[in-house]
Amino acid sequence: MTQKAFSTLHLKSTMLKNLASLGYAEMTPIQAHALPLILAGKDVIAKAKTGSGKTAAFGIGLLTNLEVTSSRVQALVLCPTRELADQVGKELRRLARFTDNIKILTLCGGVPFGPQLASLEHGAHVVVGTPGRLLDHLRRGSLNLTSLQTLVLDEADRMLDMGFQDEISTLIAATPKKKQTLLFSATYPDAITELSASLQHEPAEVSVDETHDENAIEQILYEVDQNERTAAVARILGHFSPESTLVFCNTKIECQEVATALIDKGFTALAIHGDLEQRERDQVLTRFANKSVSVLVATDVAARGLDIKELSCVINYELPRNPEIHTHRIGRTGRAGEQGLALSLMTAHETRRVQAIESTLGCSMTRGDLASLTVAAEKPAAPPMVTLCIDGGRKNKLRPGDILGALTGEGGIAGSEVGKIDVSDAHTYVAIVRSSIDQALSCLGRNKIKGRFFKVRMVQNFL
Repeated sequence: MTQKAFSTLHLKSTMLKNLASLGYAEMTPIQAHALPLILAGKDVIAKAKTGSGKTAAFGIGLLTNLEVTSSRVQALVLCPTRELADQVGKELRRLARFTDNIKILTLCGGVPFGPQLASLEHGAHVVVGTPGRLLDHLRRGSLNLTSLQTLVLDEADRMLDMGFQDEISTLIAATPKKKQTLLFSATYPDAITELSASLQHEPAEVSVDETHDENAIEQILYEVDQNERTAAVARILGHFSPESTLVFCNTKIECQEVATALIDKGFTALAIHGDLEQRERDQVLTRFANKSVSVLVATDVAARGLDIKELSCVINYELPRNPEIHTHRIGRTGRAGEQGLALSLMTAHETRRVQAIESTLGCSMTRGDLASLTVAAEKPAAPPMVTLCIDGGRKNKLRPGDILGALTGEGGIAGSEVGKIDVSDAHTYVAIVRSSIDQALSCLGRNKIKGRFFKVRMVQNFL
């Protein structure tokens, strides 16, 4: 496909103008192959992973087909995790910002029902959510899917892995038989083929080779004894000093143990796994994404749906049993033309796993020598940013612009020293360059925002 500009598609001028303002000029491979089919109204089954541009592919399609004058739910996007649902919801709002009166709701567990019920009562065009919470709303009668035109299953393989088959089936049963169904999956196990056959009509298959440039990711394999894994991770971090590292463990118990051990050695590390409360999970992801924490230790399920840009390094604390999972793990680094680093630990008993992974990759991984790694600094380098928590959020009508204005106006801090600003219902998290943290605390502590004072504190706990 030679033409890859969005302007080659039959899109509304407002959409094209918005895409240009977002810096979306050229389509990614998945967009170039899937979007024409989606815009033509066909059912699509696409093999695509996080970072491929799939959200914009189905997002542009479903937004183009909306009837704005009707406040009924016309598009539903199912996601396996709240993190992915939040991410998809934000991206759809960005894509829809030049179109008036489009209402997009995100419905996930871990938050109160009340505000969601109130929002649904006022109507919505697009709903994004996790199967469990969506089913709860369906059973309460607060979610009506009888006018649905487009159904999207994002990361369908993960939803099946997490046991959402029954919830998905019940939700689909509440939708019209005639609708467009878009199924996106990183892998094509038999269960996905069966799911597609049960709900799609003559779907067009899209599978784009999205393997990374072999030179974009440097892979090194280190052999260690079982009881040396944590020390090996610390030595690797001390030698390479990556700005942001995602460490994969196979169990949530290992996640917490590894994070605790790294903190004891002076690293800024956090763990993310299924035992965390939703607010804790949100804060962990916010702090890692805004570069105020250098190391995130995660399980595959907890990390699914995370889209952390500029990820310097991935470390496999333990090799996964499934070679495809290894490919997904390391594919989180080396994106957008950046050089990535993927480092894996193995014991002498894991030779078969290594062989399976190398067979899938189609190449051998370089063997490294832990003993040759030098750690010059006595103490690990601190992250470049620090996170401040403001005790006010959307309920207080706070917006990112209000915080940025206070810091760069009264505070005299350069805009380049202010990082990501994440506004939740009750709190706002803002990343500040470490050297400007005292200035930022002083500014936000002594000045009003939106006509009132808010408590501000530095987020420092790591567990």
